[in-house]
Amino acid sequence: MRASILFAILAGIAWGAGGYFEKAGLKVLGLPPLAGITVRTTVALLVLGSLSFGAWKGVGFEGKGMGWAMLIIGGGIIAGSLGMWSFYKSLSLSHNLGVTLALAFACSPLAGTALGLAKGDQPMNRATAAGLLTIVAGIVVLQLGKVHAVPK
Repeated sequence: MRASILFAILAGIAWGAGGYFEKAGLKVLGLPPLAGITVRTTVALLVLGSLSFGAWKGVGFEGKGMGWAMLIIGGGIIAGSLGMWSFYKSLSLSHNLGVTLALAFACSPLAGTALGLAKGDQPMNRATAAGLLTIVAGIVVLQLGKVHAVPK
C-alpha cells in the first residue's frame, strides 16, 4: 500500500474518532461550536507547534508571499476557520454522526477536484469521474436513508 493512501486512511480514522468525541464533548459540556473549535485549535497548536519546532529552520520566507497567502487563506481561513466552524455547527445540530462525517468529507474531494479542474492542474479521467459520481451517489443514499430522531 502506498504511504499516501495509508496516511489518508489514518486521517479519516482520526477525524471520525475525533468527531465522535468532539460531538459528545460539545453535548456534555453544553459548549457552543465556536468554543469547541477553540479548544481543538489550541491543543493542536501546542502539540504540532512543539513537534514542528525543528522543521522551521529550512523554511524560506523571501519571495514566497503567494505560497504563504495560499496557506493562510486556504488553510487558516477557509478550511481551518470556516470549514471547522461549519463542521462543529453541524455536530451540534446533528443526530447522526455518520451522516455528518460522510457529508462533510465527501464534499471535500468534490470541491478540491472542481477547483483543480477550473485551474487546469487536476487531470480528469474515467476513474476520477467514476469516483466522484460514486461520492455523489453515496451522499444521495445517505440523505434518503436518514432517520429523524424524536426529541426527548
